[in-house]
Amino acid sequence: MSFPRVGVIGAGQLARMMAVPANDLGIAFKVFASTENDGANSVADYVVGDYTNAAEVLDFAKSCDLITFEHELVPQSVIRELEKSGIKVYPRSESFIYSQNKIEMRQKMAELSLPNPQWEISENGQTTLAFPLIAKVPAGGYDGRGVFVVKNQSELTELSQQIQGKLLLEEKLNFTQEISVMVARSPHGQAATWPATLTIQADGICVQTVTPVPGLPEKLAIEVQEAALKIAQGINLVGVMAVEMFIVGENFFINELALRPHNSGHWSIEGSLTSQFEQHLRAILDLPLGATAMTAPYAVMGNVLGGEKNDMYRPYLHLMARTPSLKFHQYGKEVRPGRKIGHVTMVGEYLLELQSEVEHAVDYMSGVIDE
Repeated sequence: MSFPRVGVIGAGQLARMMAVPANDLGIAFKVFASTENDGANSVADYVVGDYTNAAEVLDFAKSCDLITFEHELVPQSVIRELEKSGIKVYPRSESFIYSQNKIEMRQKMAELSLPNPQWEISENGQTTLAFPLIAKVPAGGYDGRGVFVVKNQSELTELSQQIQGKLLLEEKLNFTQEISVMVARSPHGQAATWPATLTIQADGICVQTVTPVPGLPEKLAIEVQEAALKIAQGINLVGVMAVEMFIVGENFFINELALRPHNSGHWSIEGSLTSQFEQHLRAILDLPLGATAMTAPYAVMGNVLGGEKNDMYRPYLHLMARTPSLKFHQYGKEVRPGRKIGHVTMVGEYLLELQSEVEHAVDYMSGVIDE
């Protein structure tokens, strides 16, 4: 049996990191990029095109045995055209919709009897929910984009007039933690999860993750993994998925789904026996899934955001000397303020030390500190 050819729609950092295990496994790997400068282009064969153009995507897909995705922006109509042509696509369109449309996702979580915040659909700026509330554009948002905190009726009316379409309205939960559970599932139904991850946010962007979630009661840790497995089966997932959740006391609520490798799973490259990127390839190729046990008691990942420094190589001199066990991942992106340009990870036994070293590295690389 020859090695399969995997094509990825998207050529950002997720595809870039997926190329590494693909190379290790001997799998031919190709990406459909939006520009000549996309991050994965330097580590994989690539084609530049428009992912909203079915003909261009179909032409790319014909050179592959299987197509997968690194973002949710590919239109359902394009995915269905691929499927109709007989090309194997994972996740399937009927599954992928739950990460593309937040209303569809809420309805599915209710159908699966999983805990949602109170929610409703608004088309005219009216609501029965109490203020403040959360308003979400149903499709197209990520990293906090398309999500709004609405304090009163006048703000909701103004937002509704700007959006000119449906809004998903949700109660604003007084949560104590934001977490994510990564889960993988193959076409024949084998599934696996990793320990739940604490995600620390700033301005709607994840800046740090800690795995496993510190202080999470064992019962709740098991419940959130079971919920992720139930969702994976319920939506017929094939591939890797992040299930984002809120923790309120001893309860959890589903926030959003991402049917692809995810920022909250980057720690798994060093922190798990099988990374989310290798597992995604195993899952979509219907290979036996890898072990998800951790390689150390804790794994801390910090996102490096663009700041004052443009040179991302010179910081290695200081950081590698200071912290030899720190691991670096560059995304090959132009440095721009607030843009995710890489991440650092450290695994070990002492959580406070890990967090301190990761925070120092992130601040030094972004120019917040210079020593």
